[in-house]
Amino acid sequence: MGNPVSNVEPTLLKADELGRIEIVERDGVRMIRRDIRAARWWARAFARRAAAREARALAKLDGVDGVPPLLGWDGRELLRGYIAGQPMQQAQPCEPAYYRDALRLLAQLHRHGVVHNDLAKEPNWLVRSDGRPALVDFQIAWTRGRRGRLFRLLAREDLRHLLKHKRTYCDHALSKRQHAMLKTPAWHSRLWRATGKRLYKFIARRVFGYWDNEGKGRVRS
Repeated sequence: MGNPVSNVEPTLLKADELGRIEIVERDGVRMIRRDIRAARWWARAFARRAAAREARALAKLDGVDGVPPLLGWDGRELLRGYIAGQPMQQAQPCEPAYYRDALRLLAQLHRHGVVHNDLAKEPNWLVRSDGRPALVDFQIAWTRGRRGRLFRLLAREDLRHLLKHKRTYCDHALSKRQHAMLKTPAWHSRLWRATGKRLYKFIARRVFGYWDNEGKGRVRS
């Protein structure tokens, strides 16, 4: 697709070994650009696969309110719509209505055959200017669409991660059933915590500079 030149300077949101994420403006439209060309040479193939996965997820979710539209993907940069709002860790939503709407949004994702898979990170949840939720960063989303046993297992973990955030900011609104779900993580989640999570943290911290649950990489030149 063509990329008209804009005289508005991009706003850097994040830059790490996987590339740059910026707010850009083209033809007067604000959007988010994920630039794979800025990735380190050794991480470029992984960054391209992650961006392609995000593009597939956004395409499947086209028209879902609370998910940014896919505006372009050419193998080098991904463009998605800009959603005005604050990440969860800044907005700290404490109204039960936010979580009711978030449950409905998750249900729509799953009906479209998409599991987000990265909802433990608070920056992936937005609180829009009108108080409603939105979701971003679909780099590791499940997009195969087959609603089998594994799909249902992963979808349940999407829900459980949302409930963990609800417990943090709106604990009084948790139902007994939701409390019970929080106490029973899926088997693969328990296995992950017991085995792979330490290796993931080591790689994330030493290689990508991710030091907290916000998932924010170090900004590099």
